[in-house]
Amino acid sequence: MKKVILAVMVMAGLTAMAQKGEGKGHHGFMKDMTPEQLATLQTKKMTLALELSAKQQQQIQRINLENAELRKAKMEELRTKKESGKREKPTADERFTMLNERLDKKIAAQSELKRILNEEQFEQWKKMQLAKDKHQMHRAREKHGRK
Repeated sequence: MKKVILAVMVMAGLTAMAQKGEGKGHHGFMKDMTPEQLATLQTKKMTLALELSAKQQQQIQRINLENAELRKAKMEELRTKKESGKREKPTADERFTMLNERLDKKIAAQSELKRILNEEQFEQWKKMQLAKDKHQMHRAREKHGRK
């Protein structure tokens, strides 16, 4: 369970990019990649940023692959609902549940990464996540016309 949760968090950045739309934006090409390809790219990015050892790369690759497979399935489910017209806006309770689950997954993923990475790598990863979160928040505000 922890591995799946970690994978969700690690690949969150790719999820946001892949969900931009049908081939729109500079990351639209990623929607056509296999989970294995996405996991490999994400692992290599982390290897470059954090100087992962071979053992760490294997552990992170496995986690990234599990996450990419789950994300791909979820995206297909959402695409099917959208195309069939059955996709409805979630209620306030459903949004709370989704956000709560997402945060639980982030917490578990952080714990898993803390187990795999050394202290210096973990601190660098946290800085990268804060920057990514800040960037995503800025983009969300722009999308919704807020400053």
